[in-house]
Amino acid sequence: MHSLLVKLKRSLFTRFAINKAFSVGKNCRVNSYTRFTSKTHIGDNCNFNGMEILGKGEITIGNNFHSGHDCIIISSYHNYDYGSKIPYDETTIDKSVHINDNVWIGHRVIILGGIEIGEGAIIQAGSVVVNDIPKCAIAGGSPAKVFTYRNIEHYEKLKQEGSFF
Repeated sequence: MHSLLVKLKRSLFTRFAINKAFSVGKNCRVNSYTRFTSKTHIGDNCNFNGMEILGKGEITIGNNFHSGHDCIIISSYHNYDYGSKIPYDETTIDKSVHINDNVWIGHRVIILGGIEIGEGAIIQAGSVVVNDIPKCAIAGGSPAKVFTYRNIEHYEKLKQEGSFF
């Protein structure tokens, strides 16, 4: 009975989330409340465990993406520098976010607009990503900084074999 309930919940979360996205690849799984925007593009074999995408910027998430719980992507900012009011006005500055293939982000990661996360990167739980992250980098903190890299030779071997979770 528990297994059936989990499958039903996953099915409802998935259907709700993907109906909002601009495009969704094959085998998208949504295991917890997730909200996409109409400017969200999702690749194949992506797994979401609770994510909110906020703002009007374009969001692209590549294949084999995995997220932890309570993650947020924010693609719009208040216009505080050139707006007509203080502290900000009604206009926004919208910036895209591009997450390449095979990226894994941990629980409660926040990603701000204008960011690219390179292929195979891992973002540590609780991080705030404010700068680009290179391919196969492992980054964490607030702001997120690269502290090591994956074994790229092993990564490329698994990718060549098609060994994806």
